[in-house]
Amino acid sequence: MIQSVLGAEQGSRWTALADRVLSGHQLTTEEALEILDTPDNELLDLLSGAYRIRRHYFDNTVQLYFLVNAKSGICPEDCNYCSQSKVSDAEIPKYKILSEEQLIEGAQKAKELNSRTYCIVISGRSPTPQEMRTVTSVVPKIKEKFGLHICACLGLLSPDQARELKSCGVDRVNHNLNTGEDHYAEICTTHTYQDRMETLQAVRDAGLEMCSGGIIGMGEKREHIVQMATALRDMKVQSIPVNFLNAIDGTPLEKRQEIEPRYCLKVLAMFRFVNPDREIRIAGGREIQLRSLQPLGLFAANSIFVGDYLTTKGQAPLRDYQMIEDLGFRIVVRNEKGEESVCQPPKLEANPLEIVS
Repeated sequence: MIQSVLGAEQGSRWTALADRVLSGHQLTTEEALEILDTPDNELLDLLSGAYRIRRHYFDNTVQLYFLVNAKSGICPEDCNYCSQSKVSDAEIPKYKILSEEQLIEGAQKAKELNSRTYCIVISGRSPTPQEMRTVTSVVPKIKEKFGLHICACLGLLSPDQARELKSCGVDRVNHNLNTGEDHYAEICTTHTYQDRMETLQAVRDAGLEMCSGGIIGMGEKREHIVQMATALRDMKVQSIPVNFLNAIDGTPLEKRQEIEPRYCLKVLAMFRFVNPDREIRIAGGREIQLRSLQPLGLFAANSIFVGDYLTTKGQAPLRDYQMIEDLGFRIVVRNEKGEESVCQPPKLEANPLEIVS
């Protein structure tokens, strides 16, 4: 065990490390690895330390994200985890980019679900001119009507494309690193880790917020997860989605085993300690991998997706509202003017027993 992390008592060491982080300490690789190796009997102490940091920067608020799969399948890339890639035999819908009317309908749904951010996601290596025109045309209309924070996930971007997204009113671009640099070639060969880094750099240079995270459970080592977390810190990424692999039938990773929910919590805690003031989102696969421990994840993370994912179903929104309410947390919302406030989760119309059945 690393003595510098700790005082003598087990119950105090993660609190002590959290206090050091809040005082400006930057976690070392060794300390981050130790978090991932935390014995299960220290898990609640670890989460207490992570929550100490989370509460300092985000209080007891939760940010909700809603995404629309604006273009499905038809992708030339070979990402092994993805049901939309050219190496996938998964049975999924395949269609070209949605119309402006359909994208506005998705924004209406996001607003109804109390989502702060509306994510427009398309499959493919990079956006075509037509796809860019659709996005840049519809975003101002969505922002004027609903005041939502807009995140676009369009694949690899050039500096000119990033500037075009900034000009039309996109707030943030998602482009995940997915894993550590040393593991990247094991999950994709049609583009490189450096290609993804260059897109993030273009996004940052255009004045857009960066959203980038990864997927846990793709055969990576602990060192690769820490490598990714520290790379995101060094890039000063504003929002970090932490996905847990949903091993979809028909993809090269379909046989991957489930991850222990306790390990998932340790991963979330490590991301919080490494990126203390960044938004950390429990993203795809949380229902499958965290299972009954989902609520504990929000003691480290401060945002979740509400509704479905790209090609897989998510937890019913009512269950998310119940979870947030049970934790005593509040939701960050935006009005039509883009002004933010916090509110209690919506009042539930269903019996809680029906929600969890």
